[in-house]
Amino acid sequence: MIEDLLVAILWSISPFGESKVGIPYGIAKGVNSYLVLVVCFLANLLVFPIMMFFLDYINTLLMKWRPYKSIAIWVAQRAKVGSKDKIKKYGFFGLVIFVMIPLPGTGVYAGTIASYLFKIERKKAFMANAIGILISSLIIWFVTVFVKGF
Repeated sequence: MIEDLLVAILWSISPFGESKVGIPYGIAKGVNSYLVLVVCFLANLLVFPIMMFFLDYINTLLMKWRPYKSIAIWVAQRAKVGSKDKIKKYGFFGLVIFVMIPLPGTGVYAGTIASYLFKIERKKAFMANAIGILISSLIIWFVTVFVKGF
C-alpha cells in the first residue's frame, strides 16, 4: 500500500499526469480513496512553489543555453495560447478554470507558467491554482470512485 501511495504521489507531481493520473492509480491499486485524494491533491499543490522557484532562478540561468531556450519559448507559447483567452477575459477565475479542466495540457504546470507569463500576483496565482487543482482532483476522484463502484 505504501509503495502504491508513493507512486500515486510521484504521478501527482509529474508533469505527465498530475493528480489526474495519481488519483485513479492509487484508487485502482486499492489505497483508501480519501487518503489518495488528500495526498495526491497536496502533492500536486507542491508543484506551484517548485515551478515558481524554477522559473525565477533556474530558468533564467538556463535561458543562456540555446537548446533549452528554444524549448522554453515553445512551452511558454503553448501555455500562453492555451490560457490567454480565459485569463484575459475572466482574470483570477479564468486561471481557476484553466487549471481545473482535467485534460492534458492544463493543470498546475501550465497554470503556473501562465501566471508567471501574465505576471499575476503570487498569492492570487497560488490560490487560483490551488482552487483549480482541488476542483480537478475532486472531479477525477468522483469519476474514479463512481466507475470503480460498477
